[in-house]
Amino acid sequence: MNPDKMELYTYWRSSAAYRVRIALNLKDLAFESIPIHLLRGGGEQYGTSYRSINPQGLVPTLVHGGKVITQSMAICEYLEECFPHPPLLPTGPEARSRIRSLALQIACEIHPLNNLRVQKYLDAICGKAVDKVGWMQHWMSSGFEVVEQQLASYGNGGLTCLGGNPGLFECFLVPQVYNAERYGVEMAEYPRISGIVKYCRSLPAFARAAPEAQADAVVK
Repeated sequence: MNPDKMELYTYWRSSAAYRVRIALNLKDLAFESIPIHLLRGGGEQYGTSYRSINPQGLVPTLVHGGKVITQSMAICEYLEECFPHPPLLPTGPEARSRIRSLALQIACEIHPLNNLRVQKYLDAICGKAVDKVGWMQHWMSSGFEVVEQQLASYGNGGLTCLGGNPGLFECFLVPQVYNAERYGVEMAEYPRISGIVKYCRSLPAFARAAPEAQADAVVK
């Protein structure tokens, strides 16, 4: 078994998988993308083959030299520990805690309320009685409002969260903004967030990770 081989089980529009693709690219790590279609046949992630790798039936999953790592934050932290250069986190415990806090606000407070599983459940129990787009817009907007305030308190000027190169926070922010744009969230209300995302999208690591750049992308 090749100890350096990396395989990423991914789906082009999964924002969690998108985060990990960015992290891998920022660290210039070669990896093989293995698409798991979240809609085809009721969802390939629920099949016994994929469940044998990731019992949660979620993407992404990183397999590195036979080791299986799940959950996007854990994968990014794993990459940071195994391949510390270039870093995804700043130096110093206070700065690191700020970045982790912002990333977790996206991963734990914003994203879970508008992911595919939640949308399907809302359909099942509420049908047309609930405005799914309005639901997603509400939770993304309320989350972005708080992140925007924190960026202002950190003295952010636009390019990255704490200055320097993009890192862990940007890995999480850019995919969430992609989702927000899909569902009509008015991002002009969040100039600091928008400035960071605009800058990041100009960088090759982010461009290569974008959903439409993936081999399994379905672009209408």
